[in-house]
Amino acid sequence: MKHLKYTAIVLLLAGTIAGCEDFLTVQSPDELTSDSFWRNKSDAEAGLAAAYSKLEASTDTWEFPEVYFPVEAYREDIIKPGSDAYNYPNWIELANFNYTNGNSQFTAYWRDNYYGINYSNQVIENLPNIPADMISEEDRAMIQNEGYFLRGYYHMKLLLNWEQIIIRDKYITSTNELDKAPASRAEAWDFIIENFTKATALPAGRTTETLGRATKGAAYAFLGWAHLTRAYEEPDKKETHLNAAISALNHVTGYELVKDFSSLFDGSNKNSKEGIFELQLTLNTSNGARYRTQLHRFIGCSELWGWDEILPTEQLISAYKKEGKIATTGRYDSRFYETIFFKDEYFNDEDAARVYGNTYDYWFEGADKPTFRKYMPADLSGLTTSYFAPNIILMRYVNVLLMKAEALNESGRTAEAITLINQVRERADMPVMNGTSQQEVRSQIEHERMLEFPLENMRFYDLRRWGKTKEALQAAGRTNFDPAKNNFYPIPIQEANTNNAIN
Repeated sequence: MKHLKYTAIVLLLAGTIAGCEDFLTVQSPDELTSDSFWRNKSDAEAGLAAAYSKLEASTDTWEFPEVYFPVEAYREDIIKPGSDAYNYPNWIELANFNYTNGNSQFTAYWRDNYYGINYSNQVIENLPNIPADMISEEDRAMIQNEGYFLRGYYHMKLLLNWEQIIIRDKYITSTNELDKAPASRAEAWDFIIENFTKATALPAGRTTETLGRATKGAAYAFLGWAHLTRAYEEPDKKETHLNAAISALNHVTGYELVKDFSSLFDGSNKNSKEGIFELQLTLNTSNGARYRTQLHRFIGCSELWGWDEILPTEQLISAYKKEGKIATTGRYDSRFYETIFFKDEYFNDEDAARVYGNTYDYWFEGADKPTFRKYMPADLSGLTTSYFAPNIILMRYVNVLLMKAEALNESGRTAEAITLINQVRERADMPVMNGTSQQEVRSQIEHERMLEFPLENMRFYDLRRWGKTKEALQAAGRTNFDPAKNNFYPIPIQEANTNNAIN
């Protein structure tokens, strides 16, 4: 996605950030809608750059983690805020489930996803108007389908976090178009699925120049996720959506699991064979690019020179230890060591010096404080730098395998599901799973997903899909959680105040 990053993105953002109070642009900037723009392929890719720019909110320095993780991760039973997080009441109220509809963090999350939708709509609507001699039909179709993918993606992120959302299927040019009632979930899922389905016409692979942009595999993977989630929400159509999920996920081909799990998150193995869709970050700041973060400071505990904002819970540690030291390495599940630094002989081997050139006890002075290794730099040199730029994985192949296993098992094809689960376990140096019944496989999938996805923020969506949010959060001591109030966020007050169609 390098080319997109540096192509007129500043122009686009400057032209559209000054939108209306409900986070959607009211007046169309001349740069985007007049004859001076949308003239050729270069303009189209500049417009597409703006649409990509809102993936997971702003990625500039500290702003990215301070929206993304409090909103998506702090409500999980496997995550708890670190000590410094308590200096930010608007974060802690998300973890304690005592937020109001004025919370600044999910307000920003809502806003940024609608910005992304707005930019995507501009691409979709303006591409057909570019003269045929200024863009090839192949390029036009590809950019158009990327617009559909991104529009589906942004709507899906909203629907995963809000019970009802407003479908924005056109670029808003008048205040008269702002008042629009939230859609039903069925209507929203229909729209999301329609967009991802159109995007399946994208190419299967990317050139060096377009690396990181959406592909056929990404479109099918998110389409499968949409159908899997919907299968649980619509019991009368469960089998239909399970079959659609399996069909979509079967089209995600050409990927494989990467043995070096930690390399996927430490910046050393970007756009790997496992990565299906990754938010592209870089330390390169030429041409004004700002796609680097201080994520390692947010993730890192104070002992590792971080800000101590996010930590694993005892529930997560216990899950990693649940099966004991039965891995082929003679240790616990290898994902434990790749995800978390903890007090263990593995991290206290003085010869191996596996914690930034030293032992765990050296850094933690003998204390027992599990902390995340995932999304931390690979070496001491990376730890000492102010900025960090790992790609943020938004979809990887292991998720496809486990979603497919879940859909197969729920459809009664349990033996096929076991085969996929064991592929995932093999990468983690674990023996094949025990059990053959549908319920045993269901429990195993829940276990595997818990170990695979910390800090990838899948856990809450999984728990809600399985109807287990209350059970899991109360087990973690989060007694404030009420699924009737907290399974979804309330529509932000700023949206409610400016959209007269919201009751």
